[in-house]
Amino acid sequence: MTRIAAIDQGTTSTRVLVAGSDGPPAIAHSVRHATTYPAPGWVEQDALELLSNVRDCLAAAGPVDAIGLANQGESCLAWDAETGVPLSPVIVWQDSRTAGWLAEVPADTVQARSGLPLDPYFSASKLGWIVRTLPAVQAALAAGRLRLGTTDAFVLDRLTGVFATDRATASRTSLMDFSTGQWDDELCRLFGVPKQCLPEIRPNCADFGVVDGVPVVASIVDQQAALYGHGCRAAGDAKITFGTGAFALALADADVVGRDDLAGLLPTVAWDIGGVTTYALDGGIYDVGSAVEWAIRAGIAANIDDFREFAAPPAIERGLVFVPAFSGLACPHWDRTAAPLIIGLSPDTTRSDLCQALLEGLALLTADVVAAIGRIAPSRAGISIDGGVSRSPYFTQFLADCLGRDVTVRGFDELTAWGTACLAATTLGTRLIAGLAEDRTLRPRATGTQMWHDRFREAVGRARAWRTLDD
Repeated sequence: MTRIAAIDQGTTSTRVLVAGSDGPPAIAHSVRHATTYPAPGWVEQDALELLSNVRDCLAAAGPVDAIGLANQGESCLAWDAETGVPLSPVIVWQDSRTAGWLAEVPADTVQARSGLPLDPYFSASKLGWIVRTLPAVQAALAAGRLRLGTTDAFVLDRLTGVFATDRATASRTSLMDFSTGQWDDELCRLFGVPKQCLPEIRPNCADFGVVDGVPVVASIVDQQAALYGHGCRAAGDAKITFGTGAFALALADADVVGRDDLAGLLPTVAWDIGGVTTYALDGGIYDVGSAVEWAIRAGIAANIDDFREFAAPPAIERGLVFVPAFSGLACPHWDRTAAPLIIGLSPDTTRSDLCQALLEGLALLTADVVAAIGRIAPSRAGISIDGGVSRSPYFTQFLADCLGRDVTVRGFDELTAWGTACLAATTLGTRLIAGLAEDRTLRPRATGTQMWHDRFREAVGRARAWRTLDD
């Protein structure tokens, strides 16, 4: 019998899934961590809190044979190589503090070498900001004691003493040359990131050290872990995970690397297993779960149950349109200046109407991303989704209608951790028993969706113009 602890160190919480060859997987422990917003556009977390939560999760897992680690992606920090003490906060992937400075960086060069557009979402400009701005970091650099990396590299370094990251995570930094799979000298120079301070890049299924005698055998960025957990294995297989943000990924042929017609989509490494690199197309939305949480904090909704069902016709058909661009717009627009916008408020607009319009805006943003992916990668008849708002029957049916294709809601929510466990099992040469809950498939209805798309795209145009006019 084999037991694997899969750590999902996400944006809002850390959890551990225990999976094995003798029974269905189950979450053994989950704990939330704090996120702070010290200035407009700044989003930070405490690296030591994240590390403590990972340790607590591993302790709660009990005896296991191997560990897999999923990380929250582009979030990054600096720390001291000798003491392990963080020298910066974790700057979270949602953070946009470097948006103004990026105007000085040649976007064409960055995209040509890294495959990624120029955006503060990715780790490179955050790490550059850390090096330029924080005296403690500069002192550590001068002393030859500086380490820089995404949160996985920090956790691995502190738990196992191995200073490494994986190829899928590295492909999300804007510092990795897509053609070589290694850190790029020119990209590091452009962003002001000392290459010698970055972790070694390893395959996703590899030796990442040992924690209390248990090997860490897999490490991967969370969205690629979810892609694997959804069972996507062939070009065109796609999933959408709805969490703090929403991320649609579809497996693609290797020729996606270097294409200049991706229209805002991101080429990314899905995983590197056994010397074979698999690629994917990625399109994200910055605010999904965070937009729902805003509505609850603002008193528009009492709790998540207010987003389940609505008796009224679609809000967009009644002229109420909500563009939830709280952090700007990601794929396919990549416009951090866009503002959240509500059009069509009237004296009889209710809180329920606003909740409904918010869900519809999230679904229509998602549909734009899926449509962009479909223009590049061959698509299957349906698409698999999980997490967050996928539990809302209204949202999932509205999404199926927007997409004009089947939407399968996975019955098991922990697909990031499940994918991580499956990768670890691959390294061990074993198979896990799934025993996952039953899925649910929504079929599109005949509706006036073209009007929805037209009206929403007009609203998106206004959202993109609004903050520019304000500035």
